[in-house]
Order: sequence, then C-alpha cells, then structure tokens
Amino acid sequence: MPGDPDGPSPVLIEGKKVYDLAPSSPTISQLLEQEEPADTIRGWSGLEFIGNLEDLLNNTNPKKNDPAKPWFLAPCDLQAIKASGVTFVSSMLERVIEEQARGDLTKAEQIRKKVIELIGDNLADIQPGSDSAMKVKNVLLEQGAWSQYLEVGIGPDAEIFTKSQPMSAVGTEAEVGIHPGSQWNNPEPEIVLAVNSKGKVSGATLGNDVNLRDFEGRSALLLGKAKDNNASCAIGPFIRLFDGKFSLDDVRQAEISLTVNGPEGYRLEGKSSMKYISRDPIELVQHCCGNHHQYPDGLMLFLGTMFSPVEDREEPGQGFTHKVGDTVCIHTPLLGSLINRVNICDQVPPWTFGTGALMQNLSQRGLL
Repeated sequence: MPGDPDGPSPVLIEGKKVYDLAPSSPTISQLLEQEEPADTIRGWSGLEFIGNLEDLLNNTNPKKNDPAKPWFLAPCDLQAIKASGVTFVSSMLERVIEEQARGDLTKAEQIRKKVIELIGDNLADIQPGSDSAMKVKNVLLEQGAWSQYLEVGIGPDAEIFTKSQPMSAVGTEAEVGIHPGSQWNNPEPEIVLAVNSKGKVSGATLGNDVNLRDFEGRSALLLGKAKDNNASCAIGPFIRLFDGKFSLDDVRQAEISLTVNGPEGYRLEGKSSMKYISRDPIELVQHCCGNHHQYPDGLMLFLGTMFSPVEDREEPGQGFTHKVGDTVCIHTPLLGSLINRVNICDQVPPWTFGTGALMQNLSQRGLL
C-alpha cells in the first residue's frame, strides 16, 4: 500500500491472519536470500499483526478499496520478471499457427488443421535438444515446415524473455491490461517460481502472462510489445515457500485450472497439467541464470502454459479473444486463486510506484 509513512511490506499469512515482516526483511527479494526462508520466518518472534486475511482480500478489490486500510499487492518487488515460452506442445503448435496466420485470427482455424496434418500433435514425448528431436527438426526442414517456435520448443535452447519490469506486476483482484491495438489476445495461466540470486528456487505462485496473439503472430520481434504493457503481468495471490509440506515435486505435478467469465454471460473453462511440460522447471531456471547470467535481486520465472483457448467466442472461425470486463481466475489447490478483471492498458491506473519510490519509502519508514 504505497504512501508515506505507510508503504509496501512483505507479509506472513499464517492461518487466516496477516503479519508484517518488514522490520526483519524490508523486501521479499531480501527474504528469499535466506537459505531456508520458511524456517527463517518461523524463528522470528513478535511479528506485528496487520489484519485478518479475509478483510485484506476484500479491501484488495478496487471497487471496495479503502486506501486507509491495508490490501495485497503482487508478492514480489525487486526481482526481475522473466518468462519461459513454448514449454508445452499444445501452446507450441498455437504459436506456429499464429506465425503462419501472421496474427490474423480469421485464418487460424484453417491453418491449425493444416499444421496438425503436417506436424501432428504427438511431439510431447520428444526431449528438447535430443537426437530424436534433431531428427524431427531435419524432417520438418525438408518439408518446409520449420518454425522459430519449434526451434525453442524441441531445440536445445529454451525461450527465456523479459515479461515485465521489477515492481510492475499487479496482484490478485487487480485489473490486467490488454493493449488497445490488439484484436486477438488471451490469458496464459502459469506457475511462477520465486528464484533467489544464487539460482535457488525458494517457492512458487501463480501468474497470468497476458498474451497478444496478433502482435506476436505478425512478428516475433514484437514480443516485447505483445508481452510488456501496463498491467499486462499478474502474479499472486501469494508465494508459497518450500518447506517440509511443499516442494518443487509438488509444482511438477500441479494441475492448473482457468475460468474466464465474460460480461455477456460467456464462460470458458480449461485445465492444464505441469506433468506435460517439455522441460523440467530446474532446467528452465538453468537456462535463465547461472554463470552466463546473474540476477542480484533474484527473479520471478513464469514456466509457460499449455493452455491456448481456440473455441469460438462469437463468429465461427474467429476463436477466442478477451472482452473488457472479463474476469479471469487461475487456480490450483496448492497455491490458491489469482483473480483479475480485464481492461484496456490505457484505462488501467498507470504504474507509478517503481524501485526508486520503494527505496525512498523504505528509507522514510526507517527500514533501510
């Protein structure tokens, strides 16, 4: 809750109560540098009680927000926000279709049929970068069907890109933004790893890697414009830290559901399973950071999605695209629900509280 003398604070949610962690760890980035963050927090005593979980969640809804009371933000601060692309076969095929359609949603269904006839949808068992993957690549090259998306999907190098800037992500209950020039777009439900500066994964949360299919489909060089816009990155509701009851193995088995409810009564439901990811989460972290690249404040890493909605929302053959007023719910029992409403980027409150503002605020509060 930006302001002076108030400001954003890392919090502990224990049961249905919320406690302030800022006096011991002013930023989440700093907290995750601990060897075992969950154990570290358990050793802190005298934490200040902020309020009840339900009250803070209710006050997080913009329509109910009382700025004099606390509310939740995205559960990250100084970390870089990175994303892995084309890590599931189904979404890989959709990227190939976007590319072939040059971002024109009216051509997608016809091209989808042709692509599946040629490539098939049985690439899930291919290990990226393996000899068998290279053989498939050579066959597709001979048939003139190779794609930059197939390259990162089954080739040796994963796609890692910058989704958004530190401090720019919105949290649960906030509006997510769609670029006003986009006519073909969709949510991307994903698990997001919280990784510290040493490359250690400390926990996980949920994310919506809002995607503009028409922009990226016209040219992969428009990826930055397709992905990084005001409020186009949602992370939340909270980071669940790894401990004796929750580990990376649970992430590997997670089932994620997506629900979109439209203002006109439309409803879309979908599910995806991390069991079908083509690269292990640790492999994706290693592609992102290591001796070749460092993140002194850590990073939040989106793991990619297998969900690309293709069913028609209105006209036959037009597929799915968002409408202003859509409510998007991404859920898994392990991590809770990330809920956001869709608006146009230039109609969402602008992002004004960045890293400099956070440092100034923490200084004013005597936390630096």
